Amino acid sequence: MSEARKVVKKQELPLLPLRGLTVFPYMILHFDVGRVKSIKALEEAMINNQLIFLVTQKDAKNDSPTVDDIYKIGTISKVKQLLKLPGDTIRVLVEGISRAEIAEFTQTEPFFMAEVVEKIYVEDEDSKLEIEALKRRVVSTFEEYSKYNNKISPEIVLSVMSIEDPDQLADIITSNLVLKVEQKQEILNEFQPKLRLEKLLEIIVKEIEIMQIEKDINIKVRKQMDKMQKEYYLREQLKVIQSELGDKEGITGEVEEYKRKLKEGNFGEEVEKKVLKELDRLLKMPSGSAEGAVIRTYLDWIFDLPWNKRTEEIIDLERAEAILNEDHYGLEKVKERILEHLAVRMLKNDLRGPILCLVGPPGVGKTSIAKSIARALNRNYVRMSLGGVRDEAEIRGHRRTYVGAMPGRIISALKQAGSKNPLILLDEIDKMSSDFRGDPASAMLEVLDSEQNFAFRDHYLELPFDLSDVLFLTTANNLDTIPRPLLDRMEVIHLTSYTEEEKVNIAIKYLFPKQVAEHGIKKGSVKIDEQAVRDIINCYTREAGVRDLERQIATICRKVAKKLVSSKQQSVKITSNTLEKYLGTKKYRYDKANDKDEIGIATGLAWTPVGGDTLSIEVNLMDGSGKLELTGQLGDVMKESARAAMSFIRSRAEQYMIEKDFYNKYDIHIHVPEGAIPKDGPSAGITLATAMVSALTGIPVKRNVAMTGEITLRGRVLPIGGLKEKVLAANRAGIDTVIIPVDNKKDLDDIPEAVRKKIKFVVAENMDTVLNTALVKTKWRNIKSTKSDDKVDIAKNPSQIHDESQQIVEQ
Repeated sequence: MSEARKVVKKQELPLLPLRGLTVFPYMILHFDVGRVKSIKALEEAMINNQLIFLVTQKDAKNDSPTVDDIYKIGTISKVKQLLKLPGDTIRVLVEGISRAEIAEFTQTEPFFMAEVVEKIYVEDEDSKLEIEALKRRVVSTFEEYSKYNNKISPEIVLSVMSIEDPDQLADIITSNLVLKVEQKQEILNEFQPKLRLEKLLEIIVKEIEIMQIEKDINIKVRKQMDKMQKEYYLREQLKVIQSELGDKEGITGEVEEYKRKLKEGNFGEEVEKKVLKELDRLLKMPSGSAEGAVIRTYLDWIFDLPWNKRTEEIIDLERAEAILNEDHYGLEKVKERILEHLAVRMLKNDLRGPILCLVGPPGVGKTSIAKSIARALNRNYVRMSLGGVRDEAEIRGHRRTYVGAMPGRIISALKQAGSKNPLILLDEIDKMSSDFRGDPASAMLEVLDSEQNFAFRDHYLELPFDLSDVLFLTTANNLDTIPRPLLDRMEVIHLTSYTEEEKVNIAIKYLFPKQVAEHGIKKGSVKIDEQAVRDIINCYTREAGVRDLERQIATICRKVAKKLVSSKQQSVKITSNTLEKYLGTKKYRYDKANDKDEIGIATGLAWTPVGGDTLSIEVNLMDGSGKLELTGQLGDVMKESARAAMSFIRSRAEQYMIEKDFYNKYDIHIHVPEGAIPKDGPSAGITLATAMVSALTGIPVKRNVAMTGEITLRGRVLPIGGLKEKVLAANRAGIDTVIIPVDNKKDLDDIPEAVRKKIKFVVAENMDTVLNTALVKTKWRNIKSTKSDDKVDIAKNPSQIHDESQQIVEQ
C-alpha cells in the first residue's frame, strides 16, 4: 500500500497560548482572554487577516509561558468576533480552520509570533476503502458513546453521521468528546486522517469501557443510596411514631447507649465485633419483637461482666494470718496452705490461682473459711452450690437458640462478684450427678484447669472469658464420688473432725458470743461455764463439726432471752447442773470402757462421718458343728475380716493352746451391738480375732484396751485410716491404751498433744503383739512372732510390751 501525498504550506501568524483548552479545525467556540500578551496577539490578528494560531500550553497554571511551555502543534483559526468585558478581559469567538506545526518562533515580545507549517495529506485510492471502514466504525462507536454521555445531543450524532470528509469527521467527533487535554492533543498531533481515525477509535473504545464501569458503579451507589434513604425515611417515621407513643428515643437511643458503653470500656476486639453485630441486628428489628428482647438481654450480660475490673489483692502474711486466726479456731493445714500461696505471690506475681479442695465431714468449717480467705486476700467472695446439679448447661450455659437461655453458673458468679479476680467457692462438689442432659463434672474440667481456663467459653456468651485470675476453692464431704480426672485438677486438703478441746474453744470464743448477739442479749447478761459446754458437746450432740452445737447454744439463748424478759432478771449463768432445764434430757451417751475385764468382748475403734466411735465386739461359743454366725448389720468387708480371723486362729490353734477341732465342736456367734446401725470397713480384723481368741481360750480382754487394724491370714496387722478420729473416741470413752498398726505410726503427729499424753500407744506388726497387749494373761509360752526379732514372753515379763510401746510414742 502506497503512502498518502503531503502538501506543505507555511505562513507567519500571531500565537495565542490557551490554558486547559484545545481547539480543533471546524470547531467554533468562544473563550475569554485576559493576559496582556494574548490581547496584543489578538490585536495583531485583527489588523491583518484575522488569522491567529491557537496552541495549548502544557501547564494550565503557568501564567507566563515560554517557548518550551507550549505544544508544537495547534490550530490556525479565524477570529469571528471580539467583545470587551469589564476588568480588561476580552471574549473571543473563533473558528478552527486547519492544524499546523510551529516551525520556529519569530517573536516572543510583546507577543508571540511564529512561522507555522500546514501539512495536508491526500490519500491514494488504495487507502480510501480502509478509511471508509474506519469512518463507519468511528461513527458507530461514537453513537454508542453518546448513549453513555448525556451531554451529546441526538442532533450532534445526526450531524456527525452526515459528514463525508474523514479529516473533518475526526476533528468534529474529537471536539465533542469529554477527554483530557493530553488525549485531545494526542489526536491533534496526527496530520494524516487515517492515523487520526485509528487513534480516535482506540480512545473512544477505551472511554466506553470506562463509562460502562462508571455506570455499573453508579447503579450500585444509587441502589445503596436509595436503600439508605429508605431506611432513613423509615427511621424518621419510626421516631415520629415512637414520639407519639411516648418512647422518644426508641431503639436508636438504646443502640447509641450501648455503643457509648462499648466505647468507654476496654472489651477487646472480639467482644466489640460481636456487640456491634448484635446492635446492627437490633436496629433492624421492631421495638416489640421477641428476638429484640433476647438481644437486649444478651448485651446486658456482656456489659455487666467484669472484663477488666479487678480488686487489688493484698499480699500481707501477718494480716492474712491474723484474719484467719480471728475467724477460725484450728484448721491449721488450710491456714498454712493459704499463707504459703501468699508467700509465693510475693515472690512471683503471675502465679495462677490454685484450686484447693477442702474435704471433711459436715460442720467443720469448710464453707465458712472461704469467706475468711477472701477477706484476707481482699478478693470478692461468691459461693456457688453444686449440690444436685446434673445438667452440663448449669456450668457452661445454654445455647441462645433455646427459649429462656441463660449463662452458666460460672459466668453468673463472675457477674455477682463484680471483679475479674474473685474467690469462687464451689460448694459440695462431690454432690454433682449426671443424667441424659450431660455430665457437669466433665464441664468443670476446663473451669478448674489453669492451663485451659484462660479462654473459657460459655455457650450463651460465645466469647472467651479469662478465669485464670479467679481463685477457686471447692469443698466435699468425701472423695469417692468425685471423678478422678476432676480430682486430679485439685489440691486436696483433709479436714478432720474437731476434738472435744477444739469444740470447747470454738463454742466459748465464737459460737456463744455470736448467738448472744444474734438474740439481742446484752453482753454480760448470760454466762456459761466450760463444763456446761463439754456436757452439751458430749450429751446433746454427736457430730464431727459444730453445727448442732451452735443450734443447741441458740436454743439456750432463746430460753435465756425469754427468761430475761419475763422475770426481769439482769443476768443468767448456765452451768452443768442447770443444763437440762434449757435442753431437756440428755440425748446421747458415749460408750465408756467396761467396768471389768470380760471374756469374748473386745473394744474396737471405728470411723464414722460424724467422727470416731468405739465398737464393742462380742463373741459367744456354743456347742455345735462349727457354724460361724455374724449379726449386727455387718458389711461385706467386716464379714471377710471375721472369716480371715477365723482362718488365722485355726492355723495357730495349737500355739494358742486352743482345741484343734474347735471349729467342729462349737458354733461361734459374733455380734456387734446397735444392730440397727450398718457397720463396715477394713479396720475391725484384729478386734474380731482378739475377741474370738479370748472366747476360745477363756482369757479376759483388758477393759482399758482398744484397738484398730485389719488382719491377714498370716496374722499381719494392716494399716487403717481415720486414726485421729478413732483415738479421740477412745479418749472420750476413758480408754488409756490403744493398739495401732505399725504403718500408722506416722499418723500419731496428727493427734492433739493433750490426747497423746493421756493414751499409751502400742504399735503392732502382727497378732502376737496385739494378743499379748490385749489379754489379761496368757496360757501359752514362747509365742513366735512373724518376725524373727520380735520374741516376747508375755507370761514371764508382761510389762515388756508396755515399755516398748511407751518408748515408741516418746520417740
